[in-house]
Amino acid sequence: MQRRTLPLIAGVILVFGVVAAVLAKLMPAPLNDSDFLVIGSVSTLVALLVLFFGLVGIKGGGIFFKRRRKPRE
Repeated sequence: MQRRTLPLIAGVILVFGVVAAVLAKLMPAPLNDSDFLVIGSVSTLVALLVLFFGLVGIKGGGIFFKRRRKPRE
């Protein structure tokens, strides 16, 4: 693993936990199963967005497009 990958993974796990805890505090008191589903879904979405933008930051903008070599003439 690259030396920047491990902190990114730790950050994603931390973001997931923090978002889940904040949403659990913000929800009204009697939590139903559907409330936990929403908390987990939103936490997962935010964590995956952090992972995506973190990987784009590490790899640079070249992950979407590759430069073609000029053909030899």
